[in-house]
Amino acid sequence: MSHFAVRGALGAVAAVLGAVPALPASAAAGDHLTVTVRHAGDGRDGTYELSCHPGAGSHPDVTGACRVLDRNTRWGRDTFAPVAPGTACTMLYGGPATARVTGTWAGRPVDATYDRSNGCEIGRWDRMVPLLPGPDTPGDPG
Repeated sequence: MSHFAVRGALGAVAAVLGAVPALPASAAAGDHLTVTVRHAGDGRDGTYELSCHPGAGSHPDVTGACRVLDRNTRWGRDTFAPVAPGTACTMLYGGPATARVTGTWAGRPVDATYDRSNGCEIGRWDRMVPLLPGPDTPGDPG
């Protein structure tokens, strides 16, 4: 392909992209999540929307939730990864609370579930507080 053909193709792509309306910064960044919490008790159950960069939504602690997500996000790693199969976990029971996080974070789809069924799952949950409610803060979802 000649230099002129490449320049022409790039110009056509630029013309098409220029006609597409810009997405809001939060949509372009892909930082929108829905958090559903069940069986956490004391007013901590519910479904919350969360957007980050800029922070917005119905989550009770937008700033704290976005901060913990940013802190737990590492290039090349799944922020919401489940406990690896075969991991040795303490047989602690942290209660009946469950959560599901869906949406998009850092441009990647998210569909993660959380519970407090053993020490590994409790630790995974606790790393996401205040996105998920802390177990020792009755009435405070975050």
